[in-house]
Amino acid sequence: MAERPAYPSDLSDARWALIAPRLAAWRQARTDAGVGGRTATHDLREIFNAILYVNRTGIAWRYLPHDLPPWQTVYGYFTAWTTDGIFTQLNYQLTGLARTKAGRAAQPSAAVIDTQSVKTSTNAPIATQGIDAGKKIVGRKRGIVTDTLGLLLAVVVTAASASDNTVGNGLLEQAKATYPTLAKTWVDAGFKNKVIEHGATLGIDVEVVTKDPQVRGFSVVKRRWVVERSLGWIMLHRRLARDYEALPDNSASMIRIAMIDNLTKRITNETTPTWRDI
Repeated sequence: MAERPAYPSDLSDARWALIAPRLAAWRQARTDAGVGGRTATHDLREIFNAILYVNRTGIAWRYLPHDLPPWQTVYGYFTAWTTDGIFTQLNYQLTGLARTKAGRAAQPSAAVIDTQSVKTSTNAPIATQGIDAGKKIVGRKRGIVTDTLGLLLAVVVTAASASDNTVGNGLLEQAKATYPTLAKTWVDAGFKNKVIEHGATLGIDVEVVTKDPQVRGFSVVKRRWVVERSLGWIMLHRRLARDYEALPDNSASMIRIAMIDNLTKRITNETTPTWRDI
């Protein structure tokens, strides 16, 4: 890594060791295939550090500090890694490692689903946005599947107008394709019979977990709190406080990057300072 003052979002040596092999293999495969033109000169670790900087701080790409690689280069790698599924592969690999460290099987058998509607920035195409009538939000809807530890298994980003059933069906298909062992999923009351029926066709028992009607105000709901906590982890990364991405696929990548950040710290027992540490 180039000599410069470290940023709190930078990868430590231990965290980089978890990510480096996948990125090195990607670059070598492109080189062997003659993709990318001239020989790559930028350090992959610094490229990933720059992406983490954007993800954590929420700045625009053009505002990357000058001691990191040029923003055009960083954004180019971000889009290439999104297209080639590198963030998806890293999340899958690290989830398995984190589960193994926690004493679980690498492949989960149970999961939890939830959605979150967020506002979009002005650069998001109108065709990719919608209105969540229930929450009165104009923007996009994020749907995620987590295991019972809160680790990301699948993610879908749609217009906020998409129904929870549509998002839920897509999440079930993605999660089952990635984790064939998945057999049980908990959802909230926003997901209707269509999701339960679709889950059955995939071999997944979908159970609706409802809040105790006798409890007024906020209460922790069994099973659902796990995925809600994961959405809270995601929101600690300022790029995800609002959807700033022009494309939904890029939005999904930003969610995966936030979870990759979390996973590498979980595996190496590291933390990043938050407002609580100030």
